[in-house]
Amino acid sequence: MSLESEADHPGEAVLPGALSEALHAELVAFRRDLHMHPELGHQEFRTTAAIKARLEQAGLTPRVLDTGTGLVCDIGDPDGVRPMLALRADIDALPIPDTKTDCAYRSTVPDRAHACGHDVHTTVVLGAGLVLAELHREGRLPRPVRLVFQAAEEVLPGGAADAIESGVLEGVGRIIAVHCDPKVDAGRIGLRHGPITSACDRLEVALDGPGGHTARPHLTTDLVLAAARVAAEVPGMVARRVDARSGLSVTWGRIESGHACNVIPQHAEISGTVRCLDLDAWRQAPDLVHAAVDEIANQYKAKPEINYVRGVPPVVNEAGATELLRDAMTARRGAHSVEDTEQSLGGEDFSWYLEKVPGAMARLGVRRPGDRVVRDLHQGDFDADEHAITVGVELFTAAALLDAQER
Repeated sequence: MSLESEADHPGEAVLPGALSEALHAELVAFRRDLHMHPELGHQEFRTTAAIKARLEQAGLTPRVLDTGTGLVCDIGDPDGVRPMLALRADIDALPIPDTKTDCAYRSTVPDRAHACGHDVHTTVVLGAGLVLAELHREGRLPRPVRLVFQAAEEVLPGGAADAIESGVLEGVGRIIAVHCDPKVDAGRIGLRHGPITSACDRLEVALDGPGGHTARPHLTTDLVLAAARVAAEVPGMVARRVDARSGLSVTWGRIESGHACNVIPQHAEISGTVRCLDLDAWRQAPDLVHAAVDEIANQYKAKPEINYVRGVPPVVNEAGATELLRDAMTARRGAHSVEDTEQSLGGEDFSWYLEKVPGAMARLGVRRPGDRVVRDLHQGDFDADEHAITVGVELFTAAALLDAQER
């Protein structure tokens, strides 16, 4: 593997560590292999083995995390004094079919797909690690850097918590990540100070009553009506009990009750998600939801049982880490390659790291320039312009070098 120098990118790179064509080709092949063999959260054994083998080939000593999937790997020797920069990737796939029709590297696993770009995230951090390892051997990496390949991002409350318990943040002073964005052209990134994603929790409500004949609802609990009122009124009640700017939102995805048109059922179920843009409001959300459900259910004499599953808090980008990413991208590709991005209502367990150390996430553009087809994440036809791999690697290598200069 060879590294290109500043002279290979005149007017663009001001730092060592640009990606060679040979390594880009290798990383594209690596990403396509992952794309063809997607694995769900906590099942990423093949993926973990592939990452581990390539890092070991580069002379590094990765450690598989305690849960059996995911890895952590240091470039250079931590001295316990200088805080490290960590580069984080998530490695799991989604339980949906790959619907791409004209793609040689589409998923070979039924009902499994890398439809969120985690294969790109993984390849970017791997590539950055290989480049930084070469710089370290050349004596040009001023401070150790940690690679974190985290399992189960798509599984609430997220594999980040397991990774943290495995010690991936020990000695880390700052952590950065990217997330694919099909609305941004490849060659560009999106940045935002403060919250960039939403909190996301799962909510399941069960309602019970004695049931009875639809001719005599006054003699029993009208459970279908009770469920309908919970579904219709709880979102508004919860939203009105916090600052409207917090964006606290309850949205239902399923409601189920009954089997016959003339029978009032004894059981009803409603499930959905709770999303929130504000960290303080997110912390209040479980109590607010419980109170609202109880209030409505009691009016109809239905017995509620609430299963509120904590998901993830918002990802709140720290200003210094955000500007580190901006400076790194500007150094590689110019200020025009950075754009402002809006806050997403999607959830991301990168937020758990930011509860412990400062950091930031960038939107990595993966849209083919000129592509007019509107695409989104978590859809079976998702794909990425693989030029984004080079962009992500060079972003991270520049960030590692600039971080060492700053701190």
